[in-house]
Amino acid sequence: MFMMYRQISKKMGSACLVAALLLWPVSGHAQSAFENPGVKGGSGNGLVPVEASIDGGTIAIGSTAQVVVLFRNESGSPVNTGAINLYPSSNSTATVTLNQCGQEPLAGGADCAVAVSVKGLQAGPWRVAMLMRHDGRSRLVSTVLSGTIEAGGEGQNQLISDLEAVPSTLDYGSLSASRAQLKSITLRNVTSNMITVEDIFLKSDSTDGLVLEDECDALNAGQACVISVKWSPSQRGPASGVIVIKHSGPTGITTVDISGDYTPQVSVEANLFPDAVPGKGLMLSSLSEIDFGDEVNTISAITTSLVNSGDAALQITSVNTSGSENGLEVEGAGCAPGTILEPLDACPLTLSWGPVRQGAILDDIKVRHTGARGVLVLPVRGDAAAAVSKDSQSIVLNASPGFALDPYVNAVVSQNDRVAGQLDSENESPQPVKQASTQKQGVVNKAKTLDGYSITSLAGDRAIISSPRGSRVIFDREPLVIAGVTWVPLIQYSGVEFQSGEDQVLMLFDRSLSSFNTSSSNSNDNGSSSNASSTDNEQ
Repeated sequence: MFMMYRQISKKMGSACLVAALLLWPVSGHAQSAFENPGVKGGSGNGLVPVEASIDGGTIAIGSTAQVVVLFRNESGSPVNTGAINLYPSSNSTATVTLNQCGQEPLAGGADCAVAVSVKGLQAGPWRVAMLMRHDGRSRLVSTVLSGTIEAGGEGQNQLISDLEAVPSTLDYGSLSASRAQLKSITLRNVTSNMITVEDIFLKSDSTDGLVLEDECDALNAGQACVISVKWSPSQRGPASGVIVIKHSGPTGITTVDISGDYTPQVSVEANLFPDAVPGKGLMLSSLSEIDFGDEVNTISAITTSLVNSGDAALQITSVNTSGSENGLEVEGAGCAPGTILEPLDACPLTLSWGPVRQGAILDDIKVRHTGARGVLVLPVRGDAAAAVSKDSQSIVLNASPGFALDPYVNAVVSQNDRVAGQLDSENESPQPVKQASTQKQGVVNKAKTLDGYSITSLAGDRAIISSPRGSRVIFDREPLVIAGVTWVPLIQYSGVEFQSGEDQVLMLFDRSLSSFNTSSSNSNDNGSSSNASSTDNEQ
């Protein structure tokens, strides 16, 4: 260039040189050796959006869409990006999920991407303005994202909070049982920032029986907590309420509606045997009803088994009848008060009935215990053809637990002879008396051998006893054998006391049925004397 200037100056002179320099084409600005070579020949503002406005499409309420924004470096030098700020509309939230532009300096002519997550909160158009700082010539670049939020179905156009509640409504449905019902709600932070739960409270009527419990505090992105709601219905009809959750998110509040309807069933008659309850004993009976039948004219007895079919032990506290003076008695042995039944254990419950009047019996047996429901009631039914007189009934005064049958002897069984054996000289243990081969050994109840016997006649030193097998005369203190048992009768005014070792049984004599009282109603003195004489002879 300098040689060209010299040639022009020689030919045209210095005046022409100045004019030539003014007409010489020049570049946009002067260059120097100290300038950045990368800026040489560059143009534009540095970082610019590939699209100034981006259509994000349609988003359903509560759902999230990812929108990608591209930026390009139109300068000749690398550009470093800085902070990105998002300004969403009130019906949406937006967060940056990927910033590729901030990973490394963007070379001239290169593109980078920023991904934005947009969540729809309410139906309608949405818009998000985006600003990003950089060290290029313009220092700031902006773009706009827009679209539409539509309802996902019926009733879905309400506001959806960025603190998501699952389920969004708590419905207990229709309940017929009055027991407490417990349900839970999960709160989840669906944003990329931490949200602080400031307050959670329940708005409902005090009679609805709703109770709220929670442990929610600060929730990081994606973190969740649980709210529990217990409903204890106490009144028939619907119950409703709303849970209000105040937080530091963009929407500031989340609500959950609660509903339920309590319609108790009509009360029905309780079953005889209750259902099993975990951890409790359950008493059952082998008979659901104790029926003595019809035409009962003697003392009858029926035994039923009481079984503990639960999974825990139970104790019988009392056994008694509902009525009185009907001849129904509960035997003390077997299922006595204080008896403890382990699971699957049983005990016998014996009831005896000696009708005191003609007609039906309507009574119940009440067994109180510590198991489920606490009481077992068994109906007792029967019909008596005639009353059973207790004036001639035998009374057990004393009974031994059992003994070996005594051999047949014609001697008085005295107090010294009650030990039926003799001592062994070596071990001092009682040995049984040798008996005939036809005599059987066994343990029996002596008092039962007198069942069926009654006194038909009684005098000072003798009496007549009868049974279905016949009648016999007995004498005072003269031993006799009945059903293989030796008895010593003691004639008394009220009846005859039978003694056999430790066993003592008093057989009563009904004097109202005696011939003496019957004959006294005659008005004829001779007839009366004759009847009295015959009575004395009979006795």
